[in-house]
Amino acid sequence: MVDRKEFPLTAAHWGVYRTEVVDGHIKAFHPFERDPAPSPIMQGYLDTTDNPLRIKAPMVRKAWLEGARGDAPERNGNDTFVKVSWDQAEELVAEELDRVRATHGNQAIFGGSYGWASAGRFHHAQSQLHRFLNCIGGYTRSVNSYSLAAGEVILSHIVGDAASFIHAPPPWQSVIDHTGLIVAFGGMAVRNSQISAGGTGHHRTEEALRQARDAGVQFVNISPVRNDVEDDLGALWLPARPGSDVAIMLGLAHEILRNGWHDQSFLEAYTCGFAPFAAYLTGETDGIAKTPQWAAEIAQVSAQDIAALARRMVETRTMITVSWSLTRQEHGEQPFWIATTLAAMLGQIGLPGGGVAYGYGASNSVGNERRNVRYAALPQFKNPVESFIPVARISDMLLNPGAEFRFNGETHTYPDTRLVYWAGGNPFHHHQDLTRLCAAWQKPETVIVHEWCWNALAKRADIVLPCTTPLERDDLMITPRDRFIIAMKAAIPPVGEARNDHDILRGISRKLGVDAQFSEGRSTDDWLKHLYQQSRDCAQEAAVMLPPYEAFLETGVFETDMPDTPWDAFTAFRNAPDQAPLKTPSGKIEITSQTIESFAGAQISPHPTWYEPEEWLGAATDALPFHLISGQPADKLHAQLDHGRISRMAKLNGRASLGIHPADASRLGISNYDCVRVYNARGACLATAVLEPGLLRGVVRMSTGAWLDAIEQGDGTLMCRHGNPNLVTRDAGTSELAQGPVAHSCLVALEPYEADPTVEAFVPPIIQT
Repeated sequence: MVDRKEFPLTAAHWGVYRTEVVDGHIKAFHPFERDPAPSPIMQGYLDTTDNPLRIKAPMVRKAWLEGARGDAPERNGNDTFVKVSWDQAEELVAEELDRVRATHGNQAIFGGSYGWASAGRFHHAQSQLHRFLNCIGGYTRSVNSYSLAAGEVILSHIVGDAASFIHAPPPWQSVIDHTGLIVAFGGMAVRNSQISAGGTGHHRTEEALRQARDAGVQFVNISPVRNDVEDDLGALWLPARPGSDVAIMLGLAHEILRNGWHDQSFLEAYTCGFAPFAAYLTGETDGIAKTPQWAAEIAQVSAQDIAALARRMVETRTMITVSWSLTRQEHGEQPFWIATTLAAMLGQIGLPGGGVAYGYGASNSVGNERRNVRYAALPQFKNPVESFIPVARISDMLLNPGAEFRFNGETHTYPDTRLVYWAGGNPFHHHQDLTRLCAAWQKPETVIVHEWCWNALAKRADIVLPCTTPLERDDLMITPRDRFIIAMKAAIPPVGEARNDHDILRGISRKLGVDAQFSEGRSTDDWLKHLYQQSRDCAQEAAVMLPPYEAFLETGVFETDMPDTPWDAFTAFRNAPDQAPLKTPSGKIEITSQTIESFAGAQISPHPTWYEPEEWLGAATDALPFHLISGQPADKLHAQLDHGRISRMAKLNGRASLGIHPADASRLGISNYDCVRVYNARGACLATAVLEPGLLRGVVRMSTGAWLDAIEQGDGTLMCRHGNPNLVTRDAGTSELAQGPVAHSCLVALEPYEADPTVEAFVPPIIQT
């Protein structure tokens, strides 16, 4: 019998695996022996590393190659490509970069390049690209994430350091040992915790939730979706209207304040600005008391349930957790803000098992027990270009060069973008209103991408440089968010002429005369050893001892010790607020933000506030009676490996599914597995209906991640035959504070769709050699 431990290790954002190779081909991925809940997503590589969708040589869009820059026919995803040599591809890229920066300046190069391509520390495509672009004078960048941009910005104001507080809440063992009640706004969907940026060797969330249940922890799920908390946890389900969570939390806060249950001593010692918020809460400032009855009318839940929950939260050690999804809606800054305020009123922040968590279940890293070590990363150098955009404002930037936009209290200007360079990620998955993005995508003169398969981004590029998958290169999984360190070994050689991103950029850097700066004369092996040694030095400063590099490579895995005492980002502040102040102007939790209050002309309140969603107003809800929730998929990461076996097996009739309450389906004449058209003024997508009793009526849900397969409708908008919900989601900012995405503020209509058009998402383009 073969010992699977003899197979080399590799890692992805969804876990660690051992790779079995037979005759140069990957035969199987075996789960890492220390992972209690390995994800099946990795199996999607088995039939995709070398199939007709694999890009095996540099490609150039024929119309671009034959036309004048900026005058070539539009990028519509149906273009013919021409195979070229690496030397010709490098020359074309170098010439374009030289032309654009000489004629228009480096700010005309957009290199935001949203990440997620690899869990490896060195072969991180976005980091490699940013380092390269900074070597040639810089680029326009993007800031924050599609996942929770609004949360990242607001936490920087109220607690001072978003990343630390998001990824270091009370660890799961603290919850298991000390928590009495978890109140989950937006749920804690276990499917999301398959993922951890940078990789994970131990999927902890599902295991920890069951241990918490067995320890007597009780759960409340406030969500329009029942299974946003696993059924076997026995959660009380409050099926709230989408977008109403802030109103419910205000109702809870009012009930706590009205009864004098709030911890005044904690508020005085650890927060600032409670009095203005309390005046708003009671209606002193606006004439509207935010009572449970007020909240119940908005959220369409029982006022008695809200009042009873407030009492339960006061009477036990309570953990409030807020899903990242709640930040992806109009005024998505507010859920994290009011949740922090509500937890402060309970006075349990910084106590074991109590306080607030920003996204248990959203990622395996949230709550994962580990040492607090900051490992080394590839240096990117300083970007000389000051221009930037909020991450979800790509279409605005491309369509409105020179226009002003507000962000975080300041006014900025969109650059005139002439060249887009993308390595890692896929905007035709992440972005909203894809009809609008497809129109905006015509504005740049040149689009360059690194890709390994013919997805929607590659099909809409001018120059496509074929990159390796993580299975075709050595790397390191070494992340501060996981206690395992993995030597990622190449399982197979590069397919076709594919190169890793570093080697791709080295070739271009030689053409531009910056190779010495970009590579520092190091080979890939040199870089891996260098980054490991730097990380070893960082670990030693945190009293974590890593083995020498050669010894580490022999075993391929190292597990750091568990911390002796559970810690979270609030612990030191709770224990000694004067010695360990927060990175806010006051050094405290800012219920009323001094910084936001100082913003000239700001259209946002300086304390948590209820804003009625724009799409609730007027008569729009009559024509668009359903609220669409478009969450993360269970069978892939974003759109990665959508063409793989795991994702394709999850599709119904070859396209994404749409969950709908049986009563809503019956009213529309829709049966299980019928094809339906989901539409609004922005566009449409097709989906296969699935009846879900565990949905709030009037709510439908789809997973994101289906590769775009767009055809034009009669009104000029696009319809995706494959089921990409971002044809109907809104491309707008959460507010002028964060300008995050608002995918979950989306109203749609449905209708049965009799035709069954062929899905062509997985058809490669025509290639001329």
